Amino acid sequence: MNLDSLVSSPTQQSLEAVSHFRELVFKELRKLIVGQEHALELMLCALLSGGHSLLEGVPGVAKTLMAKTLASSINARFKRIQFTPDLMPADILGTSVFDLKTQTFSLVYGPIFTEILLADEINRAPAKTQSALLEAMQERTVSIEGKQITLDPIFTVFATQNPIESEGTYPLPEAQLDRFMFKVEIGYPSAQEEDSILAAANSGIYSKGTDTTINVAISPGEILQARAALTNVHVEPSILQYIRQLLTATRQSPNIRLGAGPRAGVHLLLASKALAALRGFDFVTPDIVRALIHPVLQHRLLLSADAELGGETAERALSQAVNRIEVPR
Repeated sequence: MNLDSLVSSPTQQSLEAVSHFRELVFKELRKLIVGQEHALELMLCALLSGGHSLLEGVPGVAKTLMAKTLASSINARFKRIQFTPDLMPADILGTSVFDLKTQTFSLVYGPIFTEILLADEINRAPAKTQSALLEAMQERTVSIEGKQITLDPIFTVFATQNPIESEGTYPLPEAQLDRFMFKVEIGYPSAQEEDSILAAANSGIYSKGTDTTINVAISPGEILQARAALTNVHVEPSILQYIRQLLTATRQSPNIRLGAGPRAGVHLLLASKALAALRGFDFVTPDIVRALIHPVLQHRLLLSADAELGGETAERALSQAVNRIEVPR
């Protein structure tokens, strides 16, 4: 036997490091976050694949805490924008301010110039304000006063919204929704998890803040290295065809008026490669793709009028559409 075959290649080593990142980050996240394993895995998956996440859940289920804790665990610059009806695009991007001393205009950068951005209650701002994020989320650039400024490569948006309260809120435009790789639904904890939360609160751990509780697990530079390593995750042609067939199924379903577009397919592919690496695989399996169908596709769909009148939901319509597609072996 060739001894060289016993030595892992640089490709294998880099992918093993991605899997190790998951262990290191989750160790820190569990200091403050109880449960929510699936949501945290999707958030880390988005971070590694260069995507953004929309976190949806009722108040008090730790949406903000998860984003802030994740930023602390990777030593990333973190900024939060509280979206309100009177928030203007300039409040996000920045604007030119006249300096009386120098008699010149100087550019004041907005909070979007960071690494991890929390868009809190994003659906409380009108479409005009939400559109300020469109260029940044897709091209990772910002245009201000005729200048195009490049954002940090690690730039990631975690947005939150409350699915119950509708007063004073605005529906997110389809162009905005399509830029989110995931819509992560965050529910209530189990009884055991809630007991652990109360015990942690009783010990005062939540009053200490993330800066003193969370250690740095990995650096933003290592995140970028992990992103580069994902190119080594193998994807069979049958898997690529399967993803395309899933998209086509959403477009041909009689219950769906607007199906998933090409960007959704790219997001599903990239997310599948990231999740495979996080779980220790150097190839994408059909099960990994299927695990991501709803988080990646569901929020992009619009139901037909007849389906809405019939009480259909996007979740059921998506399941019915994709279950007709044969899963590759």
